[in-house]
Amino acid sequence: MTIDAVLFDIGDTLVGRAGGHRSIVEEAGALGVVVAEADAAEVWEAIQARARTPEEIAKGRDLSPEAHREAWTALYAAADVFVDGLGRALYEREVDPARWVPYTDTEPTLRALHGAGVPMGIVSDTGWDYRLVLERFGWLDLFDAVVLSYEHGAAKPAPALFTTACAQLGRDADRVLMVGDNPLTDGGAIAVGLQVLLLPAVAPGSRRGFDTVLRLVDGLVDGRL
Repeated sequence: MTIDAVLFDIGDTLVGRAGGHRSIVEEAGALGVVVAEADAAEVWEAIQARARTPEEIAKGRDLSPEAHREAWTALYAAADVFVDGLGRALYEREVDPARWVPYTDTEPTLRALHGAGVPMGIVSDTGWDYRLVLERFGWLDLFDAVVLSYEHGAAKPAPALFTTACAQLGRDADRVLMVGDNPLTDGGAIAVGLQVLLLPAVAPGSRRGFDTVLRLVDGLVDGRL
């Protein structure tokens, strides 16, 4: 099957949260409390794991800015075990474009696809404007479609998000690859005929594994970055 267009998730796919568990260490320090790295890592990993569960996703946190703030502040409140107010500080980092970092192979991949004339789009669950992240890295103009859940009143795996993006790219679903990190949400693209590539978790700022994307897209047989 020919693939000649690509959709990407943003968070934890194109970019990751800067610092990871060190966000807890840094924000606690700003509040006058020292938190051990190991303790911060344990709480951070628990928060991020819980955020990916069906129960949390079903709360509709990505349908509006208000719902996003409420749900994520509640998730980050687990860090208040170290100091009151830490959860609120962590949420402010969550929605700060400067607190997201690209994986090392993100930009080369996007530039390679764009340079080859491959239409690209974004389909992301979010309660805030991820375009600010794309603009920060100079990527926004590389995309022909940007579909954000809170602007459409639906979150992945809702079929309408994927079909809307495909229409904006001018491609039938079976010619489009969806690249993401979450089988519960990004995997929903399969139901409307897209092919899906799910990437395993890696540390923020490391290599994401986008060579596979280039190998799957028709005409980009090299797949090396």
